[in-house]
Formats: sequence, C-alpha cells, structure tokens
Amino acid sequence: MLETIWFILWMLLWAVYFALDGFDLGLGALMPFIAKEEDDRRVIYHAAGPFWDGNEVWLIAAGGVTFAAFPKAYAVMFSALYTPLLMLLFALILRAVSFEFRDKILSYGWRTVWDFVHFIVNLVACILLGCAFGNLFMGIPVDANGVFHGSLLGLLNLYGLATALFFTCFFILHGALWLVIKSQGQLQIRAIATCNFMWPLVLLMGLLFIWLTLARTQLLNNYLTHPALFILPVLAVAGLAGARLFLTAGKVWLAFASNCIFIICLTFTGVSGMFPGIVISSIDPNATVTAFNGASTTLTLQIMLGVVAVMVPIVIAYQAWLYRLFAHPIDPNELEGH
Repeated sequence: MLETIWFILWMLLWAVYFALDGFDLGLGALMPFIAKEEDDRRVIYHAAGPFWDGNEVWLIAAGGVTFAAFPKAYAVMFSALYTPLLMLLFALILRAVSFEFRDKILSYGWRTVWDFVHFIVNLVACILLGCAFGNLFMGIPVDANGVFHGSLLGLLNLYGLATALFFTCFFILHGALWLVIKSQGQLQIRAIATCNFMWPLVLLMGLLFIWLTLARTQLLNNYLTHPALFILPVLAVAGLAGARLFLTAGKVWLAFASNCIFIICLTFTGVSGMFPGIVISSIDPNATVTAFNGASTTLTLQIMLGVVAVMVPIVIAYQAWLYRLFAHPIDPNELEGH
C-alpha cells in the first residue's frame, strides 16, 4: 500500500513540475521568435524571474523522492539515462546563470550572448525531458543487474523524439499562455497569436503521440485492466480544449489553469500506464524496476510520508502567495534599469 502511495506521489511531483516550470521553459524556447525589441525580452525574463527557481523545487522533490522512496529505480535510471540527465542538469544550471548574468554588463553583445544561451538551454531542457520520459514509457534496455545495454543514439528513437517534440510544443503553448497574462500591448497580441498557432500543433502532436504510444508501448494494458483510468486522458483533452475556449473568451487565467490541468492529467495518463513499473526493461520483463521491488523499507516510507505531509503544504502555500503577489501584467516602463 505504501509503495502505491509513493508511486502516486512520485507521479504527482513530476506532473506539478511540468505544469509549473513548463511555462518557464516554454517562454525561454519561444523568446527569439516573439521578442522584437529589448523591452519585449525584459518582459519575458521578468515574467519568469520570480517563479523559475521556486518551480524547480518540484524537480528537486521528484528527484529526491526517486532517490529516497525508490533507490533501486534511482540507481538504474540515473545510470541508464546518465548522459541525457547530465545534459539536463547543465542546461538548468546555464539557465540560472543566464537569468543572473544577462544584465551584469549593459552591452548589446553581452546580452545577445546570454539571450542565445537562455534560448538554447530552455529548448534543450524541453527536448531532454520529453525524450527521457518517452524512453521510460517505452522501456529501456537494462538487464537484471541494472546494466544499461544501449547508447545515447539509441535513446534518440522515433518514439523518444516524437515525445520530445510533443513536450516542446505544449511547453511553448504553456509559456505563451503565461505571457498573455504577464504582457501588454503588441507583445501580448503576439503571445495570443502564438497560442492560436501552437494549439492545433499541440493537438496534432498529441494525436501522433497517442498513435505511437499504442504502437510502441504497453501503457494501454493498465487502462484495459482498470477502465476507470480512462478518466485521465479524458480530463487531459478537456483541459486542452478549455485552454482554447477560455483564451478565445478572454479569460486568460482560466485558459492557463486549463492548460495546467491538461499537462497534469497528461503526465498522469502516461505514468499510470507504467504502474507498477518505474524503469521498464525492454529486453527482460523480469528486470523491470517496479514500485514494489525498487522501494525503500516500510519504515523509511512511513517517515518520509510524514515529512511530505508537513512540507508540501508549506511549499504550496508559499508558491500560491508568490503567484498572487506577482499576478499583475508587467509594464516595460517599470523595468528601466532592471
């Protein structure tokens, strides 16, 4: 029972991370295509500025839960996916540096370099997250000893790349929706146009993702065994549809919230299909690391559950206060000197 609870918590932490840090990543990947002048770029940086480091707390929590609740899964996952995860780590480090260094020198060349770095590392992070989860959904070649029998190029398979493209598209849509909330004037108009362009692209990539998932993974098996799980993809579709409808109606906060529901339920849809698998072996089903054979001791799980019950509400309360404090649109005239 505890193992199942921790699997759900593990899934929830990843879902919340994608829903929150997803708009930061999407904003960075979108910036060169939507920012026409320096004021636009400053607005985009400040739209993410108060939130990105707090949003990454959920990534740290997801990694920490993997390490503490499912140590065997952590060991195998970080061994098999060592190179892409290390690349993701460096991308996130450089993203932090780009926020801090961009305005240290008031030079066009200096800012241009860091704007390019900011764009590249956000785009790379989107791609790597999608590719990693695509391979986890499909299964990776690990044996009973946890030894990885593949290569980095092997992870760049059709399904992994399709999932990476899908993740990148809905992160960019998410970032554009957030920019609609935080911007004004022509930048906001371009952000709305970007949302209208990206929404059908996300839908198209979603259909491709579903088709490839049915063809190349075993995720459907859990749904056929437990039909109640079909509520998850239904809610994901409803969230995506709601994002478009609310944006058209001018209710931008509801549009953003609906897209959060889409991302969270989409994550639940994929990860629920893996259960009880965490690291699925594509070469030996008996080598799959599950929530049961890869879990910590019962005492460890009980203690951690108490810690989570205390700390997670505090983090949620703090972030809710932060989002409320910085909910207003950004006026470029107020950013002079920042």
